[in-house]
This record gives sequence, C-alpha cells and structure tokens, in this order.
Amino acid sequence: MIISALLTAVGLNLLFTVLLFALYSILRKQPGNLSIYVPRLLASEGGTQTRAHFNIDNILPSVGWVRAAWQPSEEDLLASSGLDGVVFMRIFVFCLRVFSVAGILGILVLVPVNYLGDQLNNIDFSDLPNKSIDLFSISNVDDGSNRLWFHFSAAYVITAFVCYLLYNEYRYLSTKRLAHFMTSKPMPHHFTILVRGIPVRGGASISSTVERFFMDYYPSTYLSHVVVRQTSKLRHLINDAENAYRRLTHLKSIPRATQNGGSSAGTGGFLGLFRKKDPVILYTKKLEDLEENVRLHQSEVNMSGEEIPAAFVCFKSRFGAASCINMPQSDNPTEWVTEPAPEPRDVYWPFFSTSFMQRWISKFIVFVASIFLIIIFLLVAAFIQGLTYLEQLEIWLPFLKNILEIAVVSQLITGYLPSLLLHLLSSQIPPLMKLFSTMQGFIANSDIEKSACGKMLWFTIWSVFFANVLTGSVTSELQIFLDPKNIPAMLAVVVPGQASFFIAYVVTSWTSVSSELTQTMALLSHIFSCPCSRKESNGKINVPSISYHSEIPRILLFSLLGLTYFILAPIILPFILVYFCIGYIIYRNQLLFVYTPKYDTGGIFWPIVHNTTIFSLVLMHIILIGIFGLKKLPLASSLILPLPILTLLFNEYCNKRFLPVFRAYSAEALIKKDREGENNPEMTDFYEKLVTAYHDPALMPLRRSFTSNDRHSPLLS
Repeated sequence: MIISALLTAVGLNLLFTVLLFALYSILRKQPGNLSIYVPRLLASEGGTQTRAHFNIDNILPSVGWVRAAWQPSEEDLLASSGLDGVVFMRIFVFCLRVFSVAGILGILVLVPVNYLGDQLNNIDFSDLPNKSIDLFSISNVDDGSNRLWFHFSAAYVITAFVCYLLYNEYRYLSTKRLAHFMTSKPMPHHFTILVRGIPVRGGASISSTVERFFMDYYPSTYLSHVVVRQTSKLRHLINDAENAYRRLTHLKSIPRATQNGGSSAGTGGFLGLFRKKDPVILYTKKLEDLEENVRLHQSEVNMSGEEIPAAFVCFKSRFGAASCINMPQSDNPTEWVTEPAPEPRDVYWPFFSTSFMQRWISKFIVFVASIFLIIIFLLVAAFIQGLTYLEQLEIWLPFLKNILEIAVVSQLITGYLPSLLLHLLSSQIPPLMKLFSTMQGFIANSDIEKSACGKMLWFTIWSVFFANVLTGSVTSELQIFLDPKNIPAMLAVVVPGQASFFIAYVVTSWTSVSSELTQTMALLSHIFSCPCSRKESNGKINVPSISYHSEIPRILLFSLLGLTYFILAPIILPFILVYFCIGYIIYRNQLLFVYTPKYDTGGIFWPIVHNTTIFSLVLMHIILIGIFGLKKLPLASSLILPLPILTLLFNEYCNKRFLPVFRAYSAEALIKKDREGENNPEMTDFYEKLVTAYHDPALMPLRRSFTSNDRHSPLLS
C-alpha cells in the first residue's frame, strides 16, 4: 500500500468516526431515544420518557457525554458493572500504557532508523505520498547494519515493560477480587454447590438420596437441597405464553379501528354475515389457555415430574461448601461429582434437560462445525486478500480494468475495501461461537460466554491474523511449517509484508468501535416497532448487557498486532493507540449508562488477557529471531533466544502466584468471612431465601395475564 492510499483510508474513517460521535451526541438528547442510549438511568427512574419542548440544543452536537463518561471513578464503575466491568476497562488501561511507551519508542526511534535505510529504495522526500509504507518498516534497513541493534534493544525494553505492567495488573486485580469478596453481602452461590452423577439405589428418590448422603457426611454444615427436574416441555409452553403476551400487548396498543379496517370490533363483513373476530379477544383467550396449561404442567412436575440426577446443595457456611467441592465425594469418580454453583440468575437451565449422550454428540458436532467454519473463513480471507493486489483483481474481474485505473478508485479498493469486508464478516462469527458453546453443555451463562470468548479469541488470531498473513504473501510456501526450524524465517518473510493491510484494518476499526455508540440495530428496532416492543406494560425497560465474548477478543487482536508490528512496522502504533483511546471512552459510557451485567464472575476474564499477551510477546520474539537471521545479524538472533524463555518463565510464575485467586477463594478468606456473619442477624433471613434461591424459574408463577391474580400460581406447589 502506498502512503496516499493509507491517507485516504485514514481520512475516510476519521470522517465517519467524527460523524458517528456527533450523531450520537444528538440522538442521545432526544427524549424518545432514552430507552436506547441511557436505558439504565431510565430504568432506575421508573421507565418514564417525558416529551420535551423543542430546544435548539437538542439538535446540536456536543461533548457533554464524554465528560459524563470520563468523570466517574473506578468504584462507580464497580458498583455499576461489577468486577467484570472493571476488568474489561483495565484491559484498555493496560493497552494504553503499553502502546503509549511503544509509540514513543517506535515513532521517535525506530521509524527514522527504518526510513534512513536504503535497502528498498533511495530517499526522495519530494515523492513521499507515492512511496510504499514498507520504507518505514524494518525491511528498509540494510542487511548486517548496526542500526538493527536499535530494534534489538527495543525488543528487550518493550518486553520488560509489558511484563512489568502484566505483573502489576495481575496483582492489582487479584487484590481487587479478594477485597470485592470480603466486602460483599452473603451471596447464594458462595454457600451452594452443584452435585451431579447422583446414584439412586433401592427405589429411593433422588431427593431422599441427596438428603441422606449429606446428612450422613456433612451433618454440621448441610442446610438444604433442590433437585433439578425435567422442564423442557414446560419451557416450550412458557415461551408460547410469552410470545402470545407480547403479541397481545402489541394489539392493545393499536387503535381498534385500525385493527378492524375502520369498523368496530366484531361488526365488519358483508351485511354482518362474515364478521371478523377481534384479534384482541382471540389472543386473550389463547393466553388464558396457555397459562392454564402452564399451571397444570407445573403442578404435574412438582408432584410427579421426572427428576434429573443433579441437585443444588446449600450449606450453612462458605467454607463448608468449598470443602465439599475440593475433594472427591465417592470412591467412584463418576458419582457425586461436585462443582461450584453459579449465581441463581446465571444458571443455564436447559442444560439439565439434555442427556449425557446428547451432550457428547453436541460436543462432536461443535468440533466438526468449528473446523468447517475455519476452513470457510480461510477461503474467504484468501479472496479478500486478493483485493489488495490490483493485478490479481484485474485477472478475476477483467471488465473492471478501466475503472481500476482511476487512482481514487484503486486506492479505495486496495486500501479500504478489504479491511471493511473482513470487519463485516468477522462481526458474524461471535453469535456462532456462542451457539457452539451453548451446545457443549455448560451449566452457567458465564461459562458459555467464557468458552465462546476462548473460541472467538483463537479463531480471530488464526483466521484473521495468520490467515491474512499466509494467504496474502506466500501461500505456496505453507509446507515450510512442516519443519519447525523454518518457522521463524517463514514468519519473518510473511508478517512484514502484510503491515499495510493490518494498518488499514486498524483504521477501519475506528468506525467499527464508534458504531457501538449509535446502537444502530436497537435504534432501527425502536423506530420501526411499537413502544411495547421496548417496554413491558409495567414500564420496565429492557436493559441490554455487554457481550464480553465478542469484545475482548477484538481488543486482544489489536494488542497482538501492536506487539507483533512494534519492531517490524512501528508506523502502525499511532493508529492502534487512537483505537484504544476511542474504545476507552466509548465503553466507559456504555458500561455506565447502557449495559447492565447479567452476572458477575469476579473478573475471571483477566487470565485470558494475561495469557494472550504472553502469546503475543513470544510470537514477536519468534519473528525477530527470523528477522535478524534474514538481515544477516546472527549475533542478535542468538541473543534474542533468552527472551521467549524468560517470558514463559515469568508467565509460569504469575500463574502460580495469582491464578489460584481467580479459581477459588482461600480457606483464610472463607473462614474469616463466615466468622463475620456469625453474629449477623440478617443471616437468618438469608438462609430462608437460600433454600428457594435455586428453584427452576420454569416452576415459578407465570405473571403475564391481564386477568386476576388467582390464575397465576400453580395448582400445587
């Protein structure tokens, strides 16, 4: 890519970003859009949207929202979005610190060193816009030049700095996690475990078996249990009732004359002979019938429903629950299998309705589907990379040859279109990854999202980074990977060649992350649907939640690009730094005013961030070993070898030191917390609520009818 094409892409995306910021600042001030742009504030105020008189300020862009998102402290963010929200924003803080220092070193030191080389071409400042950006990469430094020692030194400096920040962040967040636990109120999942593989012998019920087992072996700490029941059919009925209720609410909001073509209810038709039934009456009757069926099925499940060999077991202390998790309960490891219980709101109940064979088949299907998805995406990435080469594009589409000769068109197609297409296609992958994780049989929504995050992360690294690197440069040399000794040399050849593509990809991401502000799909749904689709009849606002499984991998991809190209093409660093600055303020705004957490895992996403950063550092070191070898500086190549080893040793130390805090709380913390609650009079009320905290929501009274309350409760509960 030449510099003029890059400047065109930067100008376009900068313009789109500014326009999106201005559009958001205007849309946010419109009273009718409050349920989209500040749903959390609206929900806390009772869900009322007042109509304001015309005000010129409401149609002028402003930066007041930036100040509102910047001012709240981290404690405010913790109270608003939980520890997961804090960890998410600490990723931006970490990346801003890393790439601020990397940007200073790269732009002030490495870029001049690279450009002053004459490996590629002689310097001609008068024709700078038509030069390739490769002149600013390490490829332009002469082979064997002593200037390469600047790059060698920069690699050690940035590695030490990143490891220093990683250690501090890990230590800070582990301390924050413990402090959050010690100051939290009693939570049901701290006192509860999930038991699976419950053996039933002698015709006894699962409930009596669980009670007898824990009364025998945990008599002093056992409190109660809830056996999971088969409720798949009941869930289908409840979904039908919910759909009928939403349809009925929609019909009630439409004028009656509109529903019946201008005539009153039940009086249409020719001479009164072919009357059209009022749809409100039809759906009211349908909803009442569905609710009656739900009540009957709830009663049947409560009385004689099929029990699943799984139960939530509650204890009187946190330490009692933790001690039960950390040791086998039976000589047979497949029986009485225990694991921590998720929050009640985090339980994924449909999982319990699947058999072992169904879960095994689902995992196999997910594995095969993932392979096919990667193969398909690799083919698509190869096609997209072909757009960056005009010669290849003219071969594929010869009828566009005359159009491609226009400078502006060729710059847009080769510099902007490929990265835009890759963004659009990548945005369709996260829902598929979440679907795959859902099929694997996790018991918690947070586990599903964490699994989807891992899948999405590695899919992004391999299918976006490596796929574009390999297909864009030397696809015919893939067989070199069969010899591990040639991997550094291979990467040293192919990775620098794609610097221009990834710079355009980062620049395009400015618009992508800015579109998070406008909530385009929610806005269109709000405009083209009736108010009842956004708000229930009781005025409750539907507040969305952030999708960590899609956002965290995207952020970590840019971190990988920044660290990988820090030495190779440091000109990418300012664009990455701009991305993190935009993302920091946008996501603070979204977490404070738009999203509400569905659960709080206590920051378990940070180990994923830590391990991915270590992977990025090691990848940078491997590429540098090959680069210095190609540049005929074998001494530097040899002296780089200790860096990946030291980095991996550092990672091992951090995992030993901090990772256990993210997996489970210590006995010291649990016992101390239990002792604090011994004299707390509120614990009695908490235990009463704990007994019913893990009841299946499908067995709860359905409150969707417009009729009297005597139809809500199950016949027998």
